[in-house]
Amino acid sequence: MSASLPDAAPAAPGDETPVRRFPTAPLFLSGPAALLFAALVLTPLFLTALLSFNQFDYATGRTGGFTLEHYLAVVTDEYYLEIFLRTFRISALATAICVVIGVPEAYILSRMSNPWRSIFLLVILAPLLVSVVVRAFGWSMLLGPEGPVNGALIALGIGRMKLLYSEGTVVVALVHVMLPFMVIPVWTSLQKLDPAVEQAALSFGASRATAIVRVVAPQILPGILSGSLIVFGLSASAFAIPGLLGGRRLKMVATVVYDQYLSDLNWPMGAAVAVILLAANLIIMLTYHRMVEGHYRRRLG
Repeated sequence: MSASLPDAAPAAPGDETPVRRFPTAPLFLSGPAALLFAALVLTPLFLTALLSFNQFDYATGRTGGFTLEHYLAVVTDEYYLEIFLRTFRISALATAICVVIGVPEAYILSRMSNPWRSIFLLVILAPLLVSVVVRAFGWSMLLGPEGPVNGALIALGIGRMKLLYSEGTVVVALVHVMLPFMVIPVWTSLQKLDPAVEQAALSFGASRATAIVRVVAPQILPGILSGSLIVFGLSASAFAIPGLLGGRRLKMVATVVYDQYLSDLNWPMGAAVAVILLAANLIIMLTYHRMVEGHYRRRLG
């Protein structure tokens, strides 16, 4: 009778093979996206910055050499300074109106039940499916001299008014285009908020307005901050709406860049204006982010 082989002893816990870790795995996984970002975003920005330092010959239209005259011309010329101030004023006003309208709209949307929530969310997102140029032409037809708005003013005895080619028209159109970018981040923040927090404030005797202002609003500041940064950045760099509704007299920075590139063919000047707009946008947005983030940390610890 042959001897039976002994059963294999179970492996001791200490004998387990350690899991191999690859510290470079995140680098390899994020590498393709980083390369794509560098190729499509960073490289054009770098080339634009290099172009802004080139000299420009108006006689021949050629560029070459190194100069800072384009930057000096922008920061010392009242014409360009007025355009930058107008751009940031219109962008800030459009952002403030989007906050005033978008935050209550997102709050109401978060308190709706299905299927109304899905229906109204679709209504909010539907304008994003239409081109900005089409919407700008729609506003120009609506506010034109023979448009429905002027027709209603004439019927009321007020008379025809010049509504196009003004800052107010540009602000209204920007709010119409940018409002979804404010509603969605705020609505996302509200989805993460526990409704019991607001109910607790109401149970302690706070009014609905007090509960919203002192309990809900401080906790959705990150959403308001994100929406504000998106709306301000897109408004400051908008081209189609200022170009179509602002006309040639009411210029913003994006239209000036377009004129320098395609009308005057002064590419270095257009590149310098674009770089200054990018730098000013970053400074304003980072300052605003620091202020709101600091207020959020003080309120919630």
